[in-house]
Amino acid sequence: MKFTEEHEWLREEDGEMVVGITIHAAEQLGDVVFVELPAEGTVISKDDEVVVIESVKAASDILAPVDGEITEVNSALTDNPGMVNEDPQGEAWFFKMKISDPSQLDEFMTEAAYQKFIG
Repeated sequence: MKFTEEHEWLREEDGEMVVGITIHAAEQLGDVVFVELPAEGTVISKDDEVVVIESVKAASDILAPVDGEITEVNSALTDNPGMVNEDPQGEAWFFKMKISDPSQLDEFMTEAAYQKFIG
């Protein structure tokens, strides 16, 4: 897995990247009550707002970590946004995407570097 300074994670799966938020981010948000996901087929650029999360504490935007195209969204989150709190780095992924420029992944942290970053 790779991690961003915005507390997102990326994991390669079947030639695509799966994107979600970290355990740390989910804990900071508190109880998630709403998740708005992008449409499949949406072409995104790095730092575009792609997901909206609302919790009992605040609303947050999740930014695109890299350039690419959304290939699948986790529609289970629409019906059960609390999954983000239960399993943020597993079943509560937000979307899958095809990356336009794999070299963009080089700027992200390893898990050890991320743990030091949030430490």
